[in-house]
Amino acid sequence: MSKLKKQLIAAAVLLAGFAAAFGSYLLFSPEERRSSGLDVKPAAEALPVRESSHRLSEPKKSELTIVEFLDFECEGCGAYYPVVEQLREEYGDRVTFVARYFPMPGHRNGELAARTAEAAARQGKFEEMYNKLFTTQKEWGEAQESKESVFRGFAKDLGLDMTRFDADLADPNVAARIQADQRDGLALGVQGTPSFLFDGERITNPSSYKAFKALIDAKLSD
Repeated sequence: MSKLKKQLIAAAVLLAGFAAAFGSYLLFSPEERRSSGLDVKPAAEALPVRESSHRLSEPKKSELTIVEFLDFECEGCGAYYPVVEQLREEYGDRVTFVARYFPMPGHRNGELAARTAEAAARQGKFEEMYNKLFTTQKEWGEAQESKESVFRGFAKDLGLDMTRFDADLADPNVAARIQADQRDGLALGVQGTPSFLFDGERITNPSSYKAFKALIDAKLSD
């Protein structure tokens, strides 16, 4: 392993250790949630993973499914991103990693970022946009103005058909797709981001890369 890679992993461990402090949580009344942009109700029959869910790894023989309900603007999600990437590299041949949308109230561009990712997914570029949004989060996150022009720039960088991208970004069905993930999340007890599920069961967010790896190893050895 290169020295640079070791440094990146060490940084990821440190970031993940503080992720709980940066996470986003639903500390709102139902009325406040509606006014903050989370006007969705829990799904009547929730599923941790649906056929339409975005799988970041698809091993031939999956031994564990890890679902992350995430908000691209959430600093906690950004802190966990390099940890999840390293775990994907190590366990992608045994573990199915799934990303599901859960944009939080109070994040001006969280829902827009989710629609950006879903619009990219319609052109087969979900993972590329997922990576782009997280690796650039510090450039656009926590802004009070719309970052649609920035996200359109990302779409151009990925070589997307911009006419189709713009149409999909404004398509009510794309917004509904985001809300479908939110409804499942709410019904499964998700109250903040990031939230991780192991085979459908919510876990306490691991405090470090080492702790996350230990949880996976324990599950795989059952």
